[in-house]
Amino acid sequence: MNGRTVLDQPLGSCLRRARMQTLAVLCWKELVFSQALVLASLATGPRQNNSIFYEIRTYDIKPSKMKDFVEMVNKYFHLRTAHSELVGFWSAELGAMNKVVHIWKYDNFAHRTAVRHALANDKDWQGKFISPALPLIEKQHNEVAYLVPWCQLGKPPKEGGVYEWVTFQMKPGGPALWGEAFQAAINAHINTGYTKLISVFHTEYGLLNTVHVIWWNESPDHRAAGRHSAHEDARVVAAVRDSVRFLESQKNVLLIPLECSPLK
Repeated sequence: MNGRTVLDQPLGSCLRRARMQTLAVLCWKELVFSQALVLASLATGPRQNNSIFYEIRTYDIKPSKMKDFVEMVNKYFHLRTAHSELVGFWSAELGAMNKVVHIWKYDNFAHRTAVRHALANDKDWQGKFISPALPLIEKQHNEVAYLVPWCQLGKPPKEGGVYEWVTFQMKPGGPALWGEAFQAAINAHINTGYTKLISVFHTEYGLLNTVHVIWWNESPDHRAAGRHSAHEDARVVAAVRDSVRFLESQKNVLLIPLECSPLK
């Protein structure tokens, strides 16, 4: 207003203005960095360093036809496993009824496409199993899942026993958000020694932010006794309390392996 330029202003005023401009730039960078962290938390996070995935199939069977369906599976499922690897096949005993769950392993999506094409053209499979089995099924559901990076597919120490399938619905954000706390809770249960971890799957297709954890126990009573001890273990309690802040819901199902199941 008075015709003075920046050069005419006192040095202190110029330095203050420069410091304010520098502070504004730093604040802007911090804001951008914070937004990047938020976006990162919405990512699914790391997974196994290969293209292998698992298809989880769940069928609801007509109550009056469950026995017939299981008999057909045990008799003819070798026709299906000739095409791709079956991880496990179970029927629900507690927590659900007239339900079966099976898991298939694929090298990649092209592998699955090739397998599905071959099955559609396999006359024995279509005629001996699919055609008579479909009328016994009320509903089908499938998911695609990956093993979490810190878990490999395990096996029980012996045949016999039961499997506990625990489904956790986590808050949106994926393992990048809740993975560390969830892993700590799983490890706390492993360290008690009462149960054997078989696998931890994280969904890619289906209901997202879903984690399926499969445990093996010698018997339902052995599992109940182990759970009681775990609830009194301060390490387990602390780890679980830290992880439940990311949890929306949880469901447990006790599973019995079928004769055709590789995991028995």
